[in-house]
Amino acid sequence: MDATTPALDTRETVAPDGRRLIYRHPLVIRLAHWINAAVLLVLLMSGLQIFNAHPALYWGAVSTFDDPALAITSEAGRGGTNRGVVYLGATKFDTTGWLGLSKEAGSEIDRAFPSWATLPAGQDLATGRRWHFLFAWFLVLNGAVYLAYGLASGQLRRRLIPDGDQIRDFGGSVKEHLLLRFPEGEEAKRYNVIQKLTYLAVVLVLLPAMVLAGLAMSPGMDAAWPWLIDLFGGRQSARTVHFIAAGLLVLFVIVHVVLVLVSGVVNNLRGMITGWFSIGKAPR
Repeated sequence: MDATTPALDTRETVAPDGRRLIYRHPLVIRLAHWINAAVLLVLLMSGLQIFNAHPALYWGAVSTFDDPALAITSEAGRGGTNRGVVYLGATKFDTTGWLGLSKEAGSEIDRAFPSWATLPAGQDLATGRRWHFLFAWFLVLNGAVYLAYGLASGQLRRRLIPDGDQIRDFGGSVKEHLLLRFPEGEEAKRYNVIQKLTYLAVVLVLLPAMVLAGLAMSPGMDAAWPWLIDLFGGRQSARTVHFIAAGLLVLFVIVHVVLVLVSGVVNNLRGMITGWFSIGKAPR
């Protein structure tokens, strides 16, 4: 660790079983984390409800119905049976059973994403939009509190900006991750370089891009800030960027959960619930 860079927190104690515990996550960080998890789940499910109303994406300012960048639909297959398909440009994928065609109450229903993945479950665009817009503001407010606290306390710099020695050992960190080896002891007091760069990209690039693209789809926001449309090259491009950013965020969450499981689910959950994180056995 660089001499000028402090650990995430200076508090440390020893558990009755001899484990060293550090206070890794302050209360504001923990609350923001769990609020974000709930808010993003609602945004994802209500967003899929909105997408189902027109399950296709385009580039530019208008919807070119005959040439979508992506489309999730159904079509007649061999023998007259329907099948779900996804078009990615000119390439077609058979997605029967999970995208494009759902079975509900014993009958087949044409819908891009199945009912269990959308909020509400039934086809209800108006309600989906209400849920989505409401929780979008929760996301913005929660993010603003997180950023304000992180900047004022220095937590943002310590958590997201890699130290010099971490940058120099980037290749080694990648190798350790691939081998599922995770730091212990003093090195576990700070996030590793992959964690820092990933969180930095999510907080400063992915989430802002998703929010701005979402705002660019609003006629009211476009009237107030016409530069939003130009920023993305058209309302349809903004919708596509919004969908891609959401997909990348889902991928990030999946990888994040997998790493939490393989690196010690109890320790990680305890750290994000109580703030205290184990970094190994205390020296005798």
